[in-house]
Amino acid sequence: MKINTHIGRYAPSPTGRMHLGNVFTALLSWLSTRSKNGKWVLRIEDLDPQRSKTEYTAMIEDDLQWLGLSWDEGGTANSGNNGPYNQSARNHIYQSFLEQIYNKRLLYPCSCRRSDILATQAPHQSDGRIVYAGTCRPATEPPFPVFSLKGNTVRVWTPDEEMHFTDIICGEQNGNLAVNCGDFILRRADGAWAYQLAVVVDDAMMEITEVVRGNDLLLSTFQQLYLYKLLGLTAPKFAHVPLICNANGQRLSKRDNSLSMETLRREYKPEHIIGHLAHLCGLTESAYMISAQNLIEIFDWRKIKRQDKIILQ
Repeated sequence: MKINTHIGRYAPSPTGRMHLGNVFTALLSWLSTRSKNGKWVLRIEDLDPQRSKTEYTAMIEDDLQWLGLSWDEGGTANSGNNGPYNQSARNHIYQSFLEQIYNKRLLYPCSCRRSDILATQAPHQSDGRIVYAGTCRPATEPPFPVFSLKGNTVRVWTPDEEMHFTDIICGEQNGNLAVNCGDFILRRADGAWAYQLAVVVDDAMMEITEVVRGNDLLLSTFQQLYLYKLLGLTAPKFAHVPLICNANGQRLSKRDNSLSMETLRREYKPEHIIGHLAHLCGLTESAYMISAQNLIEIFDWRKIKRQDKIILQ
């Protein structure tokens, strides 16, 4: 029996129609996986019940198929052995992993409101993140006192510890957990799961070996590697790709209707879009029509541009 040694994934949030930047990330993940004869997983990250809609999930799947980006596991069909593949159905799984960290006595309840934190601290570095000052952290070092996980916002203690990893695109990355991350939330008081915990648990349980995503999430990797370590899980490799930005240098959002898949599908063929993205990122020397399938043989991470942004002209 053949065993997949490379498992990639695409994990969109069904909060709107995909735009060109979403397609870019999906394409590079798919190409990397297919070039290694691996397995590609489609996971639906619908943690936000107010914004996530099943109709957007259907559109994402239809757009991926139209582009020629087929998946081997997951999606609404929940095909595969590591499901369910939508996060809204995985609450019991997240709870069990939260309790593992709780049993290490590294968690504490936090009563701070976001507005309180924003009012007392400046954004950290250039990404605008706020590093928590530890207002609610117990006065003593771990192990912390027991408390009820139910009804409390839960934070995890981070030590003054250096962390390192090598990104496929961005190279060597160094950070300090206390300085760069601070104590971060794993679950809100209303029961909503934090992205950091959910993505670590899901990628580990789905046996993902390579995560391809935008470089706006580069610093989050330190938090996630810390959780992998606490939970005794194997971390994947990471590739943080440049962000596709409009002519003003602003990253694309699902509000950019002119670059949404709804508009792009009316005006272009899949090969136009794939070819344009391949040229933008450095896979091809010029823009020409090409299918995703025909890009597999020329894919190489070393060709991808090492830059924060790709500006659309």
